[in-house]
Amino acid sequence: MTYSLRIADIPLSERPRERLFSFGAKNLATAELIAILLATGQGKGKLSAVGLGQYILQELSKYKREPLDVLREISPQELMEIPGIGPAKATTILAAVELGKRAFLLRPSERMLIDSPDAAASALGHDLMWQNQERFAVVLLDVKNQLIGTKVITVGTATETLVHPREIFREVIKQGATKLIIGHNHPSGNLEPSQDDIYLTEQLLQGAQYLDIPLLDHLILGNGNHQSLRQITPLWTQYPQKE
Repeated sequence: MTYSLRIADIPLSERPRERLFSFGAKNLATAELIAILLATGQGKGKLSAVGLGQYILQELSKYKREPLDVLREISPQELMEIPGIGPAKATTILAAVELGKRAFLLRPSERMLIDSPDAAASALGHDLMWQNQERFAVVLLDVKNQLIGTKVITVGTATETLVHPREIFREVIKQGATKLIIGHNHPSGNLEPSQDDIYLTEQLLQGAQYLDIPLLDHLILGNGNHQSLRQITPLWTQYPQKE
């Protein structure tokens, strides 16, 4: 694709809006999503909306951070320093970013069914996502896997948090929960579990067996993504839970 072309000059099947309808928003490149918000590029003979979207990402990467991370915090005035971005485009982009943050951080209602890692991550997102310190939290569930509530157990440093199994199960018993999911965040955005994460999960799974309070999963969250230890480790096979 030549980014100096007008959107109208791009084959219909390759235009961002048409691709969104055909393949869904999650399958579009970031520059294409921005292009849909921009609607137009820099003008005749210059960058198309897609090209301008790519150029914005390129300019934001000069902050030596992930461009979308910068976009979450940038001001309209800073965004308007990029050629081709005026008040209308800047406010449209930042309004979309803010709407996305609010939708992601919206707390699920109590008694919502938590039946997948995605649902659990949604419940934990408000407390854990995009934090600059590690936090450890628990999702409290009833016998039907419905949400009773969430609770942050500990807050650590920028790189680690400390939690003891007794603190977790004390809160579970206090709230009358019969099942739980645990989660913590990695401020770096790296979702790979550490050896400490694995060891703690083993301890909790054994404790859950003893107390007959099933531990359904352990999630790691960071920078808008999440990882389920149940899906990527054999721990739940080694320490089966009565669900």
